[in-house]
Amino acid sequence: MANDFTRRQFLATSACATTGGALSLQSRARAADAERLKKALIVGQPTEEVLKPIKEAGFDGVEAGVVSPEDAAEAKKIAEGLGLRIHSVLRGWMAFNSEKPEELQASFKQTEAALRAAQAYGADAILLVPCRIGGMAMPEAWDFKIQYDKQTGHLVSVAAGDNDKYRDYIAAHDRAYDTSLEGISKLIPAAEETGVVIALENVWNNLFVDPHYYAHFIDAFNSKWVQAYFDLGNHVKYAPTEEWVRVLGKRIAKVHVKDFKLNADGHGGNFVDIRDGSVNWPVVRRALADIGYNGWMTVEGGPGDKAEASKRLDLIIAGK
Repeated sequence: MANDFTRRQFLATSACATTGGALSLQSRARAADAERLKKALIVGQPTEEVLKPIKEAGFDGVEAGVVSPEDAAEAKKIAEGLGLRIHSVLRGWMAFNSEKPEELQASFKQTEAALRAAQAYGADAILLVPCRIGGMAMPEAWDFKIQYDKQTGHLVSVAAGDNDKYRDYIAAHDRAYDTSLEGISKLIPAAEETGVVIALENVWNNLFVDPHYYAHFIDAFNSKWVQAYFDLGNHVKYAPTEEWVRVLGKRIAKVHVKDFKLNADGHGGNFVDIRDGSVNWPVVRRALADIGYNGWMTVEGGPGDKAEASKRLDLIIAGK
C-alpha cells in the first residue's frame, strides 16, 4: 500500500509539474507576443518637440504625415536619436472614383508622395482610404447583408428583401470598386520600388462594410504590396471587431486602436476613448494573437493625455 500510494503521489506530482510547465510556457508565449507588439501615436510633422513627450510616455513610434523626402529623412534621424521609429505614413482620403481627371491625377500624385515620404522615414506602409460614396439611400449599418459576385466583385444585393431602392448605392459601390482596383493597381510598381505597402483603410466611407467582402477586395490585387490597415473601432457598428480581425487575418498590415460605444439597442453610437466603448478588448486581443499579428498598435481617438493613452494601450496589449 505504501508503495502504491507513493506511485500515485508521484504521478499526480508529475502531472501538476507538466501542467505548471505548460502554463508557464503559455505565459512566456503571451509575454513574448506582447513584447513584439509596438505602441504608437499619430502625429503630423515629427519634430523633436513633438516626439520627445511621446517617447517619455512609453511609446515605441509614431505614424506621421506626408512631408518631402528630405524632411522625412531628417525626421528619421531625430526619431532614431530618441529611440523611436516612424513606422507608417497617414495619407488618408483619396478620390480614385472621381469623374474629374484633375482629382484622379491628384490622388495618384499624393499617393506617390506618401510612398516617397514613407521610404525616407524608414516606414513600411502608408494608410490610404481609396475613396468614399454617399448621398443616396443605403441600408442602416445593422441592416447590411452583402451578397457579391466573386468574379467581378460587384454587389448583387446589400440587404434582405427588395433592393430596388438601393440601386444607386449599388451602382456607386461597383464603380468605386472598379476604379479603386484600377487606380491602386497602377501604384503597385511604386510601392514595390519604395518597399512600402499600400495599406487600405475603411473610415465610414460606405464601402466594403462586410469583412468577407473587404477581404475579397484586398485579394483582388493579388499583391503583397496591397494589404489592409484595420481600425479596431471603425467597424463595430457593422459587426463585432473580432469577427473582422479573424476574417481579414494575415491581410492586416497595421492596426489603429480606437473605440466606439454602441447605443443600448446596439444601433448607432459614438466614438469614445479606448477601453470606454463596445470593443471587447480581451476577445479582440486574442483574435489578433490567433491570426499572428505582431505589428504596430497605433492609438487614434484619445485619450488626449499621452501617458493615459499609453497605460490604456498597455492594458489592451495585456489582454485586459
